[in-house]
Amino acid sequence: MCATCGCGDDGATITAVGAQSGHDHSHDHTHDHPHAHPHTETIALEQKVLAKNDMLAEQNRQWLTDHAILAFNITSSPGAGKTTLLERTIRHLSPQRQVSVIEGDQETLLDADRITAAGARAVQVNTGAGCHLDAGMVERALRVLEPDSGSLLFIENVGNLVCPALFDLGEHSKVVVISVTEGTDKPLKYPHMFAAAGLVLVNKVDLLPYVDFDLDLCVQHARSVNPGVEIVPVSATKGDGMDVWFKWIDARANELHTTVT
Repeated sequence: MCATCGCGDDGATITAVGAQSGHDHSHDHTHDHPHAHPHTETIALEQKVLAKNDMLAEQNRQWLTDHAILAFNITSSPGAGKTTLLERTIRHLSPQRQVSVIEGDQETLLDADRITAAGARAVQVNTGAGCHLDAGMVERALRVLEPDSGSLLFIENVGNLVCPALFDLGEHSKVVVISVTEGTDKPLKYPHMFAAAGLVLVNKVDLLPYVDFDLDLCVQHARSVNPGVEIVPVSATKGDGMDVWFKWIDARANELHTTVT
């Protein structure tokens, strides 16, 4: 059981989708999530859990950076459109570079199947009762996925804006996806996630004429908790704003290339 949120993630399973082989990282560690302690130990245990996760995340990030693999942690509430966004992104980017995806869900291979159909290599991490991915799960998934050096990696987190804000996975940036079918005040209700974001994508803007959503006010709320955050309105289904998203990815890739070289 997770000491941070109380969810049970001991039963997490990692499944390769399609023909993929194991990957042997230069670092070697296994997932070992502590069980719940008495209430008086909760704070100390939470600190230990997050400290261990941060250590594993930094190892993941170093391995990814050493191999010039640009990694994004994609987070959102359920139904905001993460998978549809990734499908369109993969179809646009995969002719120029290898794209791989670590797909996080509590159950099923449905999203991983959609990702592979779009043209990316994928592994599915099913967290069972767990509400988030952690760095250990990502390390294990990387062993199976074996992304090529110089490639692009998306980690589609479990649909949740609470615990994924706390757990660094080793990504180079968190990308938060919200949709206009959610409340304008989402950034105020989930400030930790928006404070951690490198980019906010406001999805489903094609529905703005039909919903009660104030885009300008949402942007204002997001920047009240993260003044420097970039915000891009998009429609993953219609294509609005996607070119700006693709250019943002290219800019991050160039930054990583400069760091590595």
